[in-house]
Amino acid sequence: MKKLYGILKAALGCFLGVFLGMTTYTCWDYRAHPGLYALQSAPWYLSIQIHAVLTIVVCGMLALGIWILRKKM
Repeated sequence: MKKLYGILKAALGCFLGVFLGMTTYTCWDYRAHPGLYALQSAPWYLSIQIHAVLTIVVCGMLALGIWILRKKM
């Protein structure tokens, strides 16, 4: 149980870290190359919003798993 608990906590941290890194890069890239994003019909922050929703869902599932394991331990 403790091994699974550690794996779930590590996965939660990884998903949050990847989201923060991707968001930071997208913001930096938009500031560096605004002309590229002007050509697209979707706003530049749409990919951040999509990744945010997916991250919330995955992290919610991982947090639920951590909570269930914590109750059983």
